[in-house]
Amino acid sequence: MRATVSVPGKVSLFGEHAVVYGEPALVAAIGKRLTVSVEGRSDKLIKIAAMDLQVPGVVLTFNEESPELIVETDYGKIVGAVGYVRKAIEIVSGRLGKKGGVNVTIRSEMPVGAGLGTSAAVAVGTVAAYSLLMGEELSLSEIAHLAHQTEKAVQGLASPMDTSVATFGGILYIKPSAEPVVEKLSIARDLPMVIGYSEREFRTSDLVKKVRALREAYPDIVSSTLKSIGMISQRAKDALVSGDVESLGRLMNINHGLLDSLGVSSKSLNDMVYSARFAGAIGSKMTGAGGGGCMMALCPGREVEVSTAIRIVGGMPFRAAVSEQGLKVESIDR
Repeated sequence: MRATVSVPGKVSLFGEHAVVYGEPALVAAIGKRLTVSVEGRSDKLIKIAAMDLQVPGVVLTFNEESPELIVETDYGKIVGAVGYVRKAIEIVSGRLGKKGGVNVTIRSEMPVGAGLGTSAAVAVGTVAAYSLLMGEELSLSEIAHLAHQTEKAVQGLASPMDTSVATFGGILYIKPSAEPVVEKLSIARDLPMVIGYSEREFRTSDLVKKVRALREAYPDIVSSTLKSIGMISQRAKDALVSGDVESLGRLMNINHGLLDSLGVSSKSLNDMVYSARFAGAIGSKMTGAGGGGCMMALCPGREVEVSTAIRIVGGMPFRAAVSEQGLKVESIDR
């Protein structure tokens, strides 16, 4: 049997890092997608082929009966990305009470580690595809929950934001709690965005730990900063629903400044953020965990100029549209 699913990437509109500490956030699925295909094996091996996660042709094999890892390339950086696959399979196997060997093939239109939610997409896609392979069709809510558990297990600390939007699509308002609030928004107008990408310098888990250490060192200051980011998310939700693009832009600029104060931005991100504003963007900010990766610019009527400005400072620009399509089962071959 073979099952194939596709999952959207995302941009964090508002609230990254603060959402880990219970503050609300806004996140949007985009039209760039990642595909996970799984095929059953007669043995207990998990073979993962991550064909184009910025490191082409990588194939890894795990032996479930020992900690052995067979890497058929010397590109070490891909190991972190496929760790989500192994953990997702482990968690789904525990939930279903059964497991089997599997070949996993991942293809992506997005670079790994860019802040576009590739790890969440891998987790969601693997949970959905592997459960189908095991003969179970889980609800979207349960897929999102198990994928969130996967990210927490791999990163040590993670919000349900990325895994929720990868599952449900659209624009989501997330309020973490014991019973997280996940509200899909209807927005009054399109968001003309340009995304800028630069090479990632730090892993998400390292940046999450960095903010946690800063919060422990300066609890009052950092907690207030995180709370302010949460307040921005709430105001931005109202602006999205009413179509107030000017307010959205101003709130993006404030949000970026607060994230930069937490030490999660970088020179490459700041160069793109401020160049985009100089070129006419209403607002711009880093998106995702930071440390390099991606920024976003809200720039109605100025997409060409903003794209050029991002390219001039060394970034790779591309336009992005909000996608209503979340997790999609592409095919099941029995």
